[in-house]
Amino acid sequence: MFFRGDHGLRFYIDIIKLCCFYLTEFITLKERSQKMIDDNLIIAGCKLSSRLFIGTGKFASGSVMKETLEAVNPGFVTVALRRVNFKDTSDPILSYIDTSKFRVVPNTSGATTSSEAIRIAHLCREIGGFNWIKLEIHPDNYHLMPDPVETLQASIELVKDGFVVLPYIHADPVLAKRLEEAGCACVMPLGSPIGTNKGIQTEDFIKIIIERSNVPVIIDAGIGRPSDAMRCMELGSSGVLVNTAIATSHDPVGLAKAFNQAVDAGRLAYLSGLPKKHDLASPTSPLTDFLEIPHS
Repeated sequence: MFFRGDHGLRFYIDIIKLCCFYLTEFITLKERSQKMIDDNLIIAGCKLSSRLFIGTGKFASGSVMKETLEAVNPGFVTVALRRVNFKDTSDPILSYIDTSKFRVVPNTSGATTSSEAIRIAHLCREIGGFNWIKLEIHPDNYHLMPDPVETLQASIELVKDGFVVLPYIHADPVLAKRLEEAGCACVMPLGSPIGTNKGIQTEDFIKIIIERSNVPVIIDAGIGRPSDAMRCMELGSSGVLVNTAIATSHDPVGLAKAFNQAVDAGRLAYLSGLPKKHDLASPTSPLTDFLEIPHS
């Protein structure tokens, strides 16, 4: 059946416009997919395999931890020096991590001062040859809040000593900038207190840090759900580090996969350009008088 007159012409024009619209969407989707392929996170000149990073504490067993890491291939894996023996090949944590496949980044968890953190970092390099260090300084073992003064002091010294420093900090835009200026390879502001699984409670400050930073911003601590990780990535963060939520879940492997997918989805959303929010409603049809089919 063919429509005649102006209504028929408008109908066929709308069909052509619709085809063009979906063709454009298809091309855009391919471009976005290519963005993800080309979108690599680089820290200190090293291309990382993923934007999801995993801590090794609290897993029920080494075998569960190993299976979790194998399932998602994280960008790097953090370990606490005080919990491992780098000289022991049968160490209950390190023996389950394939160091030929995963980048291991020791952290200074347990340090309460800059001098203690610096000493731990040098031990890691001397014993295990590790040059990357996740800097954590907690003077209060109850709240486990990072010390901004000691963290900055230790970062300055460790950078001078040739370390790749990844400092864990409050979501403090001023401190983040000072650490960047000191030569840190990235900054790692907390989403909420360690182990709380409360998600992002510092979003306004994280936005400022991301906007002002010229180094990668990795959100660390408090990330309890895949939706939290996705939100971090939608904001423009470079990655997220998760430990407690994955390690203590009923199915660490399954939840790690969910986090991995959430990180990818959030990153793609950020790269694609999220739409702005509006106070008033607006028509959703992409075309004027879209497919107005005549009744006679």
